[in-house]
Amino acid sequence: MSNKVRIDLEFPIHASPSFLFQYISTPDSMGEWFADNVNSRGKKYIFMWNDVEEVAERIGQKTDTFIRFKWEEDEDEDTFFEFRIEVDDLTKDVSLLVVDFAEEDEVEESKMFWENQISELKHVIGG
Repeated sequence: MSNKVRIDLEFPIHASPSFLFQYISTPDSMGEWFADNVNSRGKKYIFMWNDVEEVAERIGQKTDTFIRFKWEEDEDEDTFFEFRIEVDDLTKDVSLLVVDFAEEDEVEESKMFWENQISELKHVIGG
């Protein structure tokens, strides 16, 4: 059983789902906002921050809807991080939902990380 807490965050984004999906799923685009550099080989994504390399496997994806990753070093089978695009049926507003897991004492730090990264994403895409 996981000791980690699930974190669900929602961010309004002014972009079409297909445009946004490119930025949350392709290594080149993710390298513009998520990490210093991103490479992929098949389902394996290599994220680099300040010469530190973290590897994740893409464990789920539906075009223009969501992409889910699992950190290779995370031994907890129930944890992942996911980007999900939702469109309000009525207003057509687009939101990016971020799901992540963190130790209880790291939840606020994790939320701040995602707020900073999504702020950078919005800056990059103009949304």
